Amino acid sequence: MSTRRGRKDNPSQDFDPTPSLGKTIQRLRKAYNMSLGDLSEQSGVAKSIISQIERNETNPTLSTVYRLSRALDTTIDEVLRTEGQPVFIEHQMKSGVPMLESQDGLCRLAIAGPLNLVEQVQWYDFRAKPSGILESDPHPQGTVEHLYMLAGEIEVTSGDQTQRAKTGETLRFRGDLPHRIVNVGEGDAHATMMLVLRQLGGGDGQLS
Repeated sequence: MSTRRGRKDNPSQDFDPTPSLGKTIQRLRKAYNMSLGDLSEQSGVAKSIISQIERNETNPTLSTVYRLSRALDTTIDEVLRTEGQPVFIEHQMKSGVPMLESQDGLCRLAIAGPLNLVEQVQWYDFRAKPSGILESDPHPQGTVEHLYMLAGEIEVTSGDQTQRAKTGETLRFRGDLPHRIVNVGEGDAHATMMLVLRQLGGGDGQLS
């Protein structure tokens, strides 16, 4: 939120599976109460191959892992995740969370999203005192802002259109136009905000 202030892999290519791949496949299969035959039928991978994978006796292709992950209702990333990888990626203490302030000093934005993703998606915790105004220049073309009201009442103007939202309501609006958010309630306003950059496709104004 500004104030005035992949490559696709070939699914059949060879790769080095993680040592825990077979154990992960077996754990997920048993969690779904699936036999080797059930998983073979749903994935299209031969039962003998699945058995070899679970015993770490073969190195499957990425295409095989993809079919197994689909049948097990999970992702390739989850299947290939090693047991030694950390579960918690980052813990920002309160003092380390970046804060932005509006020109009138009545609005504050806590940057909740990781800074390395700001070119794709951004999310914030928004708080405003009564009559607080947060004005923003246009974001990159196609940006859509998603705002969910946790408390209070705000008024959003994007371009030449204005809409209000109260506690429990959601607004989604063009973020690639000049826009501003005003706390029109009697008390403090609190909302979560997410910006998805280039979410609007082409020039037809439809969500991609």
